[in-house]
Amino acid sequence: MIAILDFGSQYSELIARRIREANVYSEVLPHNTTLKELLKRPHISGVILSGGPASVFNADAPQCDPAIFASALPILGICYGMQLMANSLGGEVVRGDKHEYGKANLYIDANENLFEGLWMEMLIWMSHGDTVIKMPPGFQRLGHTENCPIAAMGNIEKKRYGIQFHPEVSHTVRGSEIIQNFIFNVCGCKAVWTPKSFIKTAIEEIQAEVKDQRVLCALSGGVDSSVVAALLKEAIGENLTCVYIDQGFMRKGESERIQKLFAGEFKIDLIHIDASERFYKKVAGVTDPETKRKLIGEEFIRVFEETADDLKHDYPYLAQGTLYPDIIESATVGVSKTAVKIKTHHNVGGLPEKMKFKIIEPLKKLFKDEARKVGLELNLPEEIVYRQPFPGPGLAIRIIGDPSKEHVRILQEADVVVMDEIKASGYYRKLWQAFAVLLPTIKTVGVQGDNRTYQHTLALRAVTSDDAMTAHWAHLPYELLEKISSRIINEIPEINRVVYDISSKPPATIEWE
Repeated sequence: MIAILDFGSQYSELIARRIREANVYSEVLPHNTTLKELLKRPHISGVILSGGPASVFNADAPQCDPAIFASALPILGICYGMQLMANSLGGEVVRGDKHEYGKANLYIDANENLFEGLWMEMLIWMSHGDTVIKMPPGFQRLGHTENCPIAAMGNIEKKRYGIQFHPEVSHTVRGSEIIQNFIFNVCGCKAVWTPKSFIKTAIEEIQAEVKDQRVLCALSGGVDSSVVAALLKEAIGENLTCVYIDQGFMRKGESERIQKLFAGEFKIDLIHIDASERFYKKVAGVTDPETKRKLIGEEFIRVFEETADDLKHDYPYLAQGTLYPDIIESATVGVSKTAVKIKTHHNVGGLPEKMKFKIIEPLKKLFKDEARKVGLELNLPEEIVYRQPFPGPGLAIRIIGDPSKEHVRILQEADVVVMDEIKASGYYRKLWQAFAVLLPTIKTVGVQGDNRTYQHTLALRAVTSDDAMTAHWAHLPYELLEKISSRIINEIPEINRVVYDISSKPPATIEWE
């Protein structure tokens, strides 16, 4: 395992992904995680200090446990992490006269260990103001740029390295190789963290916690909850009962599809609950997106609790398909003390403080693409594994404003058209997500059949991404956009205008709410 101490960098999770791509487990931890806490983690092999927006000259500059620098663990400091290392070990950092943001040429002075096998000159991505001008005792210069005399440094004997640039971003040519040199050449890791090894470990952990007790699994039909259900079935067999709650905000025909697939084909013990009326009542007139998410999240738990009370066996555990990005965006305690809450995911920050269940989240340290690989290893069909993400609160957060029953009906019809055309065009597997957002608070004038109309506006959203941490709006063909727009306006009389969202994440999020 490689631990990444997070000092607030927007790239911390990307570092973790680059390490995992090399089949080594990594985890992002708060910057003030102590050495004692690190050493409790199995197979801890090295530490990476992330970048961050702070300056070592700030009175409240984030620090790490000094004992980490005195330990035998190999350390790589990136950007702020390098400056912190230099400042802590007797080097000197100054405020830079020339700030470097963007591309720069790195000239490698010693291409061994960290830079083994790389070009002596390569393109990198800089983003820093402060600069290391004097290295700590025992360090040597490994690389420099035109504006940064010490762009990389290292104490080879003690396995301490610092780089002033970001190897984790795609703009740094061969940056992944620098990270791999650290984890393999310096830390001595082995590439053994695979979907198969994850499944083995996850099953052992589930069995150790649950023992012979029973688990309810929240099944939505999406890839995350489906993978959890398959994993739990392997781990506890007949002690698993899946519960699918139709909260009224699902896609058209979704409930029937899920029952047929899981209860019929997979022979999983499935309870289907139509709770749509109570959910509609719960969020009636609610327009604030955070309130919607929290109300829906709490109501899910209440329905599960009532269901468990009605069953003849005791179910002390509730399993969910929570992923790593859900936890990060919800900025829950213990993940990152420097993170800012973007939005509350209903299955994380939306959970009520008091509930009778113990929560099991076997995928909470995985990204979406990793969960998909686990699903394939568990022999789930590609139809499920490659389903596009669908939010837990469903269409309620794809309606800007009141998620009334009528608004849901209109959006369900539009959603059918979008999915039909995206799949027919061959773009479904190329996109991270494609969906429609209803804007009931925005009506516009139109002309249909020589008559004036004043109807709803619908926004189309399609993005490409690797893990939902960042996303780019998809450059769909004009012909496809035209076909979707034409069908929606012709087939759904309540909509007379369709617009296309060309915002990327950041600064926008993928979902509108």
